[in-house]
Amino acid sequence: MAAVTLGKPAAILKSAQLGYDGKGQVFLEPRDDASSAFVAIGQVPSILEARIDFSCEISVIVARTRTGEMVCFTPAENKHKNGILDVSFIPASVKSEIARQAENLAKKIAEGLALIGILCVEMFVTKKGELLVNELAPRPHNSGHWTIDGCITSQFEQAVRAICGLPLGSVNYFGKTKMQNLIGDDVSSWQKILNDKHAKLHLYGKAEARPGRKMGHVTWVDLKA
Repeated sequence: MAAVTLGKPAAILKSAQLGYDGKGQVFLEPRDDASSAFVAIGQVPSILEARIDFSCEISVIVARTRTGEMVCFTPAENKHKNGILDVSFIPASVKSEIARQAENLAKKIAEGLALIGILCVEMFVTKKGELLVNELAPRPHNSGHWTIDGCITSQFEQAVRAICGLPLGSVNYFGKTKMQNLIGDDVSSWQKILNDKHAKLHLYGKAEARPGRKMGHVTWVDLKA
């Protein structure tokens, strides 16, 4: 039914739960059989989304307290590899008006959900400059790990502040920042990364480096920017 409604363009069938990092997704071309895709995804409750011709993906992390105080971290621009977040750049290379609209949209969603804590809102920026919400994650998010080293208050501290009713911390960032995920065997380069005096390495302590598994991340902050 969804394929008929969408006019059967190129689409993505996604499981409604437990889908992340490219898992729980089947790509559909117009000629493909939607019922076969449903079987391939395990016949679990799913949604069908038309594929968007977007210029970039950005994410905004918003924090909200019980009293309604809200702040947003500056939007990050995300690049993916095989459906997994590869690199985030801060600030996102979008017009200031789009960045402002993205933050306002994140706040509106947080208000509508009566959020207490933090929420990551991923959005597509279309080539026409429209914002389309792609994902909501009510928790610390991979695209916000840059805040650990690149911002006065990290997303983790901000979450604790929001939940405990403490004043929210400053979201000012120190300079242009790049966060690179270490996925699978990428983690084997940790010693080489340590030779870069400007790199901040974070390893997650996972015992086995499997393909597609996030093993850590590296952050670079340009303090002169």
